[in-house]
Formats: sequence, C-alpha cells, structure tokens
Amino acid sequence: QVQLVESGGGLVQPGGSLRLTCVASGSTLSDFVRAWYRQAPGKPREWVASVTSGGGRNYRDSVKGRFTIDRDTAKNMIYLQMTDVKPEDTAVYYCNAWHRDANNEVEYWGQGTQVTVSS
Repeated sequence: QVQLVESGGGLVQPGGSLRLTCVASGSTLSDFVRAWYRQAPGKPREWVASVTSGGGRNYRDSVKGRFTIDRDTAKNMIYLQMTDVKPEDTAVYYCNAWHRDANNEVEYWGQGTQVTVSS
C-alpha cells in the first residue's frame, strides 16, 4: 500500500518562503513522475510542478522563477521550495506520483497540506 504524506504547510506572509515535503512509503516510486498540485477554494485542482525520474522539471507559468521542485530518490521524497509567495498561491497542496507503461497506469495522491499566504 503506497502512501504519500505531505508536510510543511502553514501561514506565510506575501514575499515569504515555505518548503513543502512529501515522503512516500510502501514502494520506491523511483520510476514515477513526481508532482505537486494545488487546489484553491472553489477552484479545480491544478498542476504546479513536476519532476521526472531523469530529473527533468516543469512548472506552471505562474510559479516559474519562484518555486523549485526537487526529488531525493534515495529517501523517496520530493520537495517544493516556494519563494516570493503571493496571496494567489493560497491553496491545499497535494503530492502526486504517476507512472504509465504499455500495460498499466498508476497514480497516487497525498492528503494535502494547507498553504495560506496572508499578511
């Protein structure tokens, strides 16, 4: 049974920084794409950033230059370093793991961690 557990959320002032962590258990997930998503109140869940097993990173335009996604395969963890945060970054942030091959597609989600950007 794979479990993803996020931590590091909280209240941060505009312009501040926060680091989210997601630890996986139950499987190594080394060949999975790992990602962060977020969902603001009343809005659909949206992709934020992802990192492939080879280390390729992608970001949604609104967080480019401010957020950095990293993975530590040995520790089965991913991180989201958030800097220069804005009120519009307020959301529940979810950790994701996804893998697809010729025969199967698998996806796992964490329970989410709340990030609130407010003065």
